[in-house]
Amino acid sequence: MSSNTWTVLDESHAALRAVLADLRPADLLLPTPCERWNVTQVLQHAAGDQLGFAATITGEGWPSFDPFAPSGELDGDLDAFVAFVEGTMRASAAAWATIPADATEAPTPLPQGKLAGWIGAGACGLDAAVHAWDVAVATGRPSPLSDDLAARLLPVAREIVEPLRAYGAYAAALPAAGGPAVTLLRYLGRAA
Repeated sequence: MSSNTWTVLDESHAALRAVLADLRPADLLLPTPCERWNVTQVLQHAAGDQLGFAATITGEGWPSFDPFAPSGELDGDLDAFVAFVEGTMRASAAAWATIPADATEAPTPLPQGKLAGWIGAGACGLDAAVHAWDVAVATGRPSPLSDDLAARLLPVAREIVEPLRAYGAYAAALPAAGGPAVTLLRYLGRAA
């Protein structure tokens, strides 16, 4: 589903869809670069964040669970779980499609509150794309985070991440090294 407005969000969702398409039941309990979370928990968190962004815009559809304390338990089988995560991406894309590309303020669930549209949509995309990378690393698959997408997400990360580190949302930045994808991941505290 394309929002036709926020291509960075569309491409970030495509990255998450790429890892979902290859997911096997045996992958769900694998550890990820998110230290305390396995693949299921990372995907639950990512899905909850997508719902949070959507609900902040629409006023409804909040996650029924705490995205920052994912259970790791599935309600159903892998296909149902993948369909759930897909639905959360569709919800966030539909919500962001109501925000004009030139919006100077857009609601977000972040502690910063309203942000410029490009930052808010980018933050929603950043969450999807980086967690897609986490799942790819955990499952031994190629990274779905392209240098092009990472280059567009890095300015967003630089706008939002520092205040979020205080909440434990991101580890301390690591020294930049390599191309845009590695630079973004290391800025977010991931040893890429």
